[in-house]
Amino acid sequence: MAADREDTSSTAGVTTPNGSKKLSRQAFEEIRQWMHRNARPVELSVWKYEFERGSKEEVLAELAYYQNRDGGFGNGLEADSWNPHSSPYTTVTAIHILRNVSFTDTKHPIMQGIIRFLESGAYFSKDYWFFSIPSNNDYPHAPWWTFNAESNKVESVGVTAEIVSFILNFTDPGSSIYQKATQVSRQLIYRLKTTDNYGDMGIAGCCTLLDTVQQCGLADILEYDFLQDTLRKLVYESIEKDICKWVYYGVRPSNYITSPGSRFYSGNEAWIHQELDYLIDTKPEGEVWGINWSWFQNNEVYAKEFAISENWWKAAKAIEKTKLLRDFGRLDSGG
Repeated sequence: MAADREDTSSTAGVTTPNGSKKLSRQAFEEIRQWMHRNARPVELSVWKYEFERGSKEEVLAELAYYQNRDGGFGNGLEADSWNPHSSPYTTVTAIHILRNVSFTDTKHPIMQGIIRFLESGAYFSKDYWFFSIPSNNDYPHAPWWTFNAESNKVESVGVTAEIVSFILNFTDPGSSIYQKATQVSRQLIYRLKTTDNYGDMGIAGCCTLLDTVQQCGLADILEYDFLQDTLRKLVYESIEKDICKWVYYGVRPSNYITSPGSRFYSGNEAWIHQELDYLIDTKPEGEVWGINWSWFQNNEVYAKEFAISENWWKAAKAIEKTKLLRDFGRLDSGG
């Protein structure tokens, strides 16, 4: 999923008296205006929740349009896959949105639907949920969403870790789905012990599982100390230390560190602060950040769809990056 180059020209930063670089008020306003002019409603509702005192209810209302009758999510919520049918990964995309707005009401229809979809066993094979599903091939998509049974065995680590984390957080410990999640979690931990290939999103997914193990009081059952020690090492090793390569697709510190309270902040402080400076330095004037990947061999056949997907992604990444700057105190006052 590698790729294209980002636009790196910017006049977005201001330097405070103590030498800290911050995103200027003008640059923030450019992002805000771009979001209102270009973002699709679901991302705009999240933007408004984060930066304009918007409501969770608005986010839920927009998110519901992407949920299918089986409770899973599809319909292009994951902007690189336009499959209307429910898939585990697109459902995880919805779970991320719910987590980001701190929504935890298990009686809500959206949450009930997700649980129902996961209980159905759809796209589950022995000890993992599929990363890609066969019907992806029938709709516009990035090449990594083309169904591939062999790559699923590797790329499934991240999506599976995210799903079991959701189940452990939001289902009854006496339920069969909870017991399945516990067993699958043990399989993920065994995999960390026996292989060094976790797919593009596996380490980040296991970091979510680590948080869940702590929050749910499962430290003794699911080897919390081993998980924490192993992931500290994997996080540090996986971060791209050559800043010149950040213009391409790769693992930046923010893949794992989203606030000073992150368990992975210690030992990686220099890298995350360099990334914060980098974000400020590379915000294009009058625009939001570009994306640094394409649909490669699918660009020609899906040229129109990729152009639309690119804009959807720019909105999602604008939220992610502006929130990161805010949570590290890197927005100029008034921003």
